[in-house]
Amino acid sequence: MAQKVLRDSDRLKQDSSDDSLFYSQPRFVHHLDEAFRARLTGLYREQISCDSVILDLMSSWVSHLPTDIKYKKVIGHGLNKIELEKNKCLDKYWVQDLNLDQKLPLEDSSIDVCLMVAAWQYLQQPEELAEELKRVIKKQGKLIISFSNRAFWTKAPRVWTNGTYLDHINYISAVLLAQGWPAPESIAEETTLKSVFGFLPLKGDPFFSVIATNST
Repeated sequence: MAQKVLRDSDRLKQDSSDDSLFYSQPRFVHHLDEAFRARLTGLYREQISCDSVILDLMSSWVSHLPTDIKYKKVIGHGLNKIELEKNKCLDKYWVQDLNLDQKLPLEDSSIDVCLMVAAWQYLQQPEELAEELKRVIKKQGKLIISFSNRAFWTKAPRVWTNGTYLDHINYISAVLLAQGWPAPESIAEETTLKSVFGFLPLKGDPFFSVIATNST
């Protein structure tokens, strides 16, 4: 049984309506800027080998994986079927609301790497999901959770909306540790957008990532 970390009040959202209604219409836009996306793709290039079975959890129409690498398999999950259908990286996908059901339809130790991008911030039952991810990710497999300072704030639980980026990193780490994951590493960096028409470069979306390796 998953070890609880959050209080009930931490899980509350401003918009408590069914998440599937909020995500019923596809959004073919980038929710994170070019600088963040480039840093994320670079991280994936460093961390993921081409023979990996990848789970892109809470995905959309893009997965941010390097386009010049063919991975063994990429499995997608999300809440909007139309977005997932348009994602050229995915070999297969399924639709599921993880706030209602955290049980993943995957076999034990079947995933090499799980990706979550701007996703953890919407979880209301992260403990159960962290436990499930420990089940499906292989020994020495990785969980890469990346995020910035953006969100659909009305759909994010209080634990996220009330916290700083450091709080977010510590919160994710605490949930993983409580479910038996080893202490994860974290990345916190500024990014820079390319200059336009000779102007000085601008700050991009800040880049944060929590990387955990399954030891069992």
